Amino acid sequence: MRVFVTGASGFLGSYLVADLLARGHEVAVLLRPDSPSWRLADVYDHLHVIPGALEHLDRLRGPLKAFAPQAVVHMAWRGVAGSDRNSPLQAANVTDTVELAELATEAGAKAFVGAGSQAEYGPYDRAIREDDVPRPTTLYGMAKLAAGSMAMRLCEERGVRAAWLRIFSTYGPKDADYWLIPSMIRNLRSGQHMALTACEQRWGFLHARDAAAAFRLTLMHDAASGIFNVGSPEAPPLRETVSRLRDLVDPGASLGFGELAYRPDQVMILAADVSRMLALGWKPEVPLDQGLRETVDWHDATKSS
Repeated sequence: MRVFVTGASGFLGSYLVADLLARGHEVAVLLRPDSPSWRLADVYDHLHVIPGALEHLDRLRGPLKAFAPQAVVHMAWRGVAGSDRNSPLQAANVTDTVELAELATEAGAKAFVGAGSQAEYGPYDRAIREDDVPRPTTLYGMAKLAAGSMAMRLCEERGVRAAWLRIFSTYGPKDADYWLIPSMIRNLRSGQHMALTACEQRWGFLHARDAAAAFRLTLMHDAASGIFNVGSPEAPPLRETVSRLRDLVDPGASLGFGELAYRPDQVMILAADVSRMLALGWKPEVPLDQGLRETVDWHDATKSS
């Protein structure tokens, strides 16, 4: 299959591209000329690189039609972390997504798969199902919800199969430094004290390889349309997960549980009901202990190189 991917140089996008190439698919990626592409270093020579940016989609019309994708995966998104989650910039992401879906249909794609987020749901005190009422608390979550709804509607009108995968917490080598697991590894390796909340949250972490497999399976499954949760079927107490990570990095380090206050909008349970994905034949394959060890080893190798 010929697949066009946006956001390929990002954390999860790089895993998807590697997964698709390993299975013999032909992959084109959208890359800004100044975009750091280090995550793609191992596969870069096997990609069709289309230079450009989502804010200049008109310039992609010719190259995309020339590649003639059978499917398009949209993972690019501006303003993922920190205060950007409540930036007006989020509205531009909605326009980008809808216009890309339109461009995908014009280029002849038969499937459009987008990366949504658990932030579309807002807080729930149990495992979240796809039919739960969305009540996002950030502009990021609102924009993801709007983008997915509008893109799927447009694709439906054009006769293109569309799926929107709401991603819960992922982790693994090559993740951005500002997320919990990479920042913990970095701080503990440097001997810094790690101040934490009480970590009473129940939080599921899914390895990026398993998340990428969910996207690939959705691409290849002709009956896969609509909304799908992509997350860990298990959500252990966060205190257990960070303690396991500490034991891998520096068993003697103390963790400052309770030294940080919970945010006013703190999510206490982040758990995904993934029954719809499981019904497609998807099953996570990377146990948490293995994935954490792999992530720590990658950080150590990166630091020493």
